[in-house]
Amino acid sequence: MLVVDPANPLAPEAFFSTDLSVLPVHIIEWFISHWSIEVTFAEVRRHLGVETQRQWTAKAIARTPPALLALFSIVCFVFHRLLDGASAA
Repeated sequence: MLVVDPANPLAPEAFFSTDLSVLPVHIIEWFISHWSIEVTFAEVRRHLGVETQRQWTAKAIARTPPALLALFSIVCFVFHRLLDGASAA
């Protein structure tokens, strides 16, 4: 499926599925739902340096990224809760 927005100067985007029975709207919905995950991983890489691990043991490498992602999630959650509380006041 080719998506073109006449009001947007960006290039057209193509979206595909190997399942020919899937409706085009579902392909777009899948892309949109997946986008938040991609943004989260990009933020974790950018702010927490997950891809630049400097541990020496396999256990440390297996433990650090999940811990960093959990900490990042908690900080984001607290920030949004504080932001919601500030806007309600």
